[in-house]
Amino acid sequence: MIVYERGGVNGNPLYHWIALAVSTALMLPVPVAILSGWTPPWLRKRQAGMRLRAYGILCIYALTLVNGIPRIADASFETVMVCMNVGFGFGAAAAVLFLLSARTDSGGG
Repeated sequence: MIVYERGGVNGNPLYHWIALAVSTALMLPVPVAILSGWTPPWLRKRQAGMRLRAYGILCIYALTLVNGIPRIADASFETVMVCMNVGFGFGAAAAVLFLLSARTDSGGG
């Protein structure tokens, strides 16, 4: 087992708080705005898959939450590993949603 500062395996929680704050500030506003009806100017030509893209970005944000919060809480190694595996599920869901949005934009769906 790897032991970091203060004896925990999760490292310094300050780094996880910073990563969570930055990801919240950068990843959350645009998909929430898209789901409420606003479309960014650079995506106005691809309207068909907008909601799928927004849900994909929210899945990536959920991945950061499910990986960061157990580490902030200094959870056990097993809990962190379970949450990390759940995060892989969110990543796979995001990939599927992005592929579906591209297919919808191309007229195939």
